[in-house]
Amino acid sequence: MKNFIQHEMTRKIFFIVLAVVCLTPFISSPIALALGFILAVLIGNPFEKHLHQYIHVLLQISIVGLGFGLKLDEALQAGKTGLILTVVSIVTVMVLGYFLGKIFKLERPLSYLLSAGTAICGGSAIAAISPIIKPNTKQISLALAIIFTLNSVALFVYPAIGHLLNLTQQQFGLWCAVGIHDTSSVVGAASKYGDEALKIATTVKLARALWIIPVSLITMFIFKSKGSKIKIPWFIGYFIAAIILNTYFPFFDRFSTSITVLAKSGLNLTLFFIGSTLSLRTLKSIGLKPLSAAVLLWVIISIGSLLYIIR
Repeated sequence: MKNFIQHEMTRKIFFIVLAVVCLTPFISSPIALALGFILAVLIGNPFEKHLHQYIHVLLQISIVGLGFGLKLDEALQAGKTGLILTVVSIVTVMVLGYFLGKIFKLERPLSYLLSAGTAICGGSAIAAISPIIKPNTKQISLALAIIFTLNSVALFVYPAIGHLLNLTQQQFGLWCAVGIHDTSSVVGAASKYGDEALKIATTVKLARALWIIPVSLITMFIFKSKGSKIKIPWFIGYFIAAIILNTYFPFFDRFSTSITVLAKSGLNLTLFFIGSTLSLRTLKSIGLKPLSAAVLLWVIISIGSLLYIIR
């Protein structure tokens, strides 16, 4: 297929057409991710060098848009529901990650990045922690590749398990927010499950993302890093502002549905972009030991949080 589509302009047009298709309501989040991955494998990604910076911006804009589909009381209730589970799960993952790193004899920075990515919010946590612990480029790339791969698996596996166990919208939304690493896959899986699950998952996950700040401070102490800057996820403030506008200003009622529809389309496009950055070359670069440690950590927190939620 790569030999068939050799002309660069043809590949770019093909990529753009698929991206537009992902904006339509006929494509779900998992399908958008799968289309991106299939494209990367068959013809390659003609925009790979420049795409990563747009993924984060588009994801943040989409999440802020989802805020217009929430009321403040709903957000507060969701945040309150997931608070205890969030704290317990973050501490548990970080401690377990430390011991699994020792068992699998992983390099300390890589082990810490995998733990933080699993505990808080995937790639965003890795990006925030990296300047503090100063890992090498290979360790960062490896941690991101593992986290994004597991995110992709979760996008398909979580909804299937949720339906199999007949989880309620609230249960599934909470489980997504705790068990899936990256915000994009949390929102993608929850949106496939239902609107109520999406509201809970988005709110709890973003509240969880704020733990980047205290975890970064603790990391500075552990690694004795001086002068390191902490990356604060400011877009969460815009998400909260969107909720407040939608709650107290009736003017936005006429636009809220359209904005949330656009936000969901933006999320699908984000997942298509993420899928297109994954390749067989990337997957082959993942070592067995770090992958085993990350999978084991993910399975433990997934099963543990699920048992807590359905108890």
